[in-house]
Amino acid sequence: MNRGRGCLNMKRTYLALTGLLLACTALPATLPPSSLPLARAEGLFDSRPVAAASFAILARPVGNDDWNLLVLEQLRRRPSCWQQRPDGLVDPSLNRFDFTGICSRYLDSNGYSLRINRDDLAGSWRLRLVQRGSTLYLQASSVASPTELVVGRAEVSRRDRDGFVALQLDPGWELQRRSFRNQALSHIYFANSTSLPQLIAQAAGELLTPPPAPLAPPLLARRSSLSRNWRQGTSSSNSGAGGELGPLLAEPGRTIALQVIPFKE
Repeated sequence: MNRGRGCLNMKRTYLALTGLLLACTALPATLPPSSLPLARAEGLFDSRPVAAASFAILARPVGNDDWNLLVLEQLRRRPSCWQQRPDGLVDPSLNRFDFTGICSRYLDSNGYSLRINRDDLAGSWRLRLVQRGSTLYLQASSVASPTELVVGRAEVSRRDRDGFVALQLDPGWELQRRSFRNQALSHIYFANSTSLPQLIAQAAGELLTPPPAPLAPPLLARRSSLSRNWRQGTSSSNSGAGGELGPLLAEPGRTIALQVIPFKE
C-alpha cells in the first residue's frame, strides 16, 4: 500500500517537472533569448536590505599583485570578526577563534553576485578587483558588454599579506541579501536600482569624455587691451609700440593718422 502511494507521488512529481520543462521551452516564442536569464532570475529570487554596519567588504592580497574579494558579516556583537589596524588596513580577527554563529564569510560567486534593477545577474556578470596605481577598483564585467562597471574602490597605502583593504561602495550601490519566498538566504548582492543600460551608458560616458582643456583668454578682452594701447600711442605720438599697433587695429569708421615721409631725389 505504501509502495503504491510512493509511486503515485513520484508520478505527480514527474508530471510537475514535465510541465515546468515545457513551460521553459515555450518561453523563447514570447521573449528574446537575451532576456530569458533576467526574467527567470527576477521571478525566482527577491532581495531585502541589510544593516551595512554589520558587513565589511575586503580585498585580500594574493601573491605579488593579485587580490581576492570577500565579504564578512558580524552576526553577534562579540567577538569582533574584523578590526581596523593603525596603518589603515584591516585585521581579519575571525581567523583566531571559532566563528561559528558569530561571523559569516562570503568568499566567491557562490556567496555574492550582482543585482541591478531587480535582476539577478549572477550568471552573466562577475565581480573582480583591479588595481591601477594606488587605487583598487571593484569592477563588474560581462562578455556581453565591453564596458565595465565600477562598484567600489579603495586607496592602497601598503601591501601586507596579513592586512586586508577595506573597500567603499560607489554612490548608488549597496549590499542586499538574496531571499526566496520571504526566506533570507546566505547570499549577498551588490545591488543598484538603476537600469543596466543606463549604468553602462554612464560608465561609457565617463571613459570617453576627455578632461577639459585650459581656458584661453577671451578674444574680446585681448582686442580691448590692444585697442587701449593703440589709443594711448596715437594720443602722444604716431611712433613707438602704440603707434605701430594702431593702424593694424583701427576701429571701423575711424580715420588713421599716417606718418608722412618727404620725397627727395
